[in-house]
Amino acid sequence: MTTSHSHLQETDPAVAEAIAGEERRQENNLEMIASENHVSEAVLEAQGSVMTNKYAEGYPGERYYGGCEHMDTVENLAIDRAKQLYGAEHVNVQPHSGTQANMGVYFSVLEPGDRILSLDLNHGGHLSHGHHVNFSGQLYDVEQYGVDPDTGYIDYDAVAAQAVEFDPDMIVSGSSAYPREFDFERLSEIADEVGAYHLADIAHVTGLVAAGVHVNPVGDADFVTGSTHKTIRAGRGGMIMTTDEHAEAVDKAIFPGGQGGPLMHNIAGKAVGFGEALEPEFVDYAEQVVANAKTLADVFTDAGMAPVSGGTDKHLLLLDLRESHPDLTGEEAEDALDDVGITVNKNTVPGETRSPFVTSGIRVGTPALTTRGFDDDDMATVGELIVERLNNPDDPDVAASVQDEVDHLCAKNPVYE
Repeated sequence: MTTSHSHLQETDPAVAEAIAGEERRQENNLEMIASENHVSEAVLEAQGSVMTNKYAEGYPGERYYGGCEHMDTVENLAIDRAKQLYGAEHVNVQPHSGTQANMGVYFSVLEPGDRILSLDLNHGGHLSHGHHVNFSGQLYDVEQYGVDPDTGYIDYDAVAAQAVEFDPDMIVSGSSAYPREFDFERLSEIADEVGAYHLADIAHVTGLVAAGVHVNPVGDADFVTGSTHKTIRAGRGGMIMTTDEHAEAVDKAIFPGGQGGPLMHNIAGKAVGFGEALEPEFVDYAEQVVANAKTLADVFTDAGMAPVSGGTDKHLLLLDLRESHPDLTGEEAEDALDDVGITVNKNTVPGETRSPFVTSGIRVGTPALTTRGFDDDDMATVGELIVERLNNPDDPDVAASVQDEVDHLCAKNPVYE
């Protein structure tokens, strides 16, 4: 049987309709999940290319299979562009995800049972930083630090004291729902004081760091990992940045240690997205992402829904609903907003008392709407719509009014022309 040249609609209409439905959903909804974004058509084209057909186990110039000359070209482009964006000595672009990148770092220098000190999930951390349901929490002895309950900020003096007492082998910084910048330099100093490595996971802020609107941990931390599809808008996956000292150990931990053949179509998408991030316009985009998040913070604060820590330094806000909406769970808030075309996610908050499947808060992000062209005025309108809906979650007239405004905003700012 020869390879079919039929289009997807002819070959598999069920899958084609699901894809078309998702395209309609993205066009007709306000995507505000902080970890999501809209990539360019060029990135989509690269990820849907014949690169998916090729096995390229190994690294450029050292493949286990023949016929990899074009794979080498693409992977080297991704590596070189990442080095230019972040100033890293060594970059590995093969991790399939940010979690796989973290795994590669752990496997490169830690042994099972070694100690990790990281941010608690309920305080904004990530599963792959040592949560008990994740491999990281099952393989390593993990203790976690949190935010100050009064300020919502990390207390670095408290982290330093905890590190002395716990004596970790690695300190992990970075988060999925902490709205403030990390003091990477201070954490590296703490790590040095206790003889630990410092892994800075910039999964959410890769684009903001690349644009220079967020502090860059490269040069301070021993290892820097990140996702390549969030604020950086490149091909879906992860990457590791480190020094030449750890380059060989990291590469071996990824392949053959933790993964097989690289996803070369995704690496092609990474190369394209990194190239886009090198353009001057990307700095404007990143600055607007942060400005839009600060606008949202002001709207919520004025409405009596002050974000955790009082605001944000980056692309996301965490709203604890227990004071402003004590009868509304994060799950109910997510559903109420989803019903009117605003997509957020329920999220645990510091001092969480509910299940992670219910939660007491929501996480709200601005990268995807900023990609669509939303400015400060648009974002103020979006914030007001969120407030109105959450204040009246069971009012059908409010729901209809908010939905009409969402439809108008979406039509004014299409994802793909």
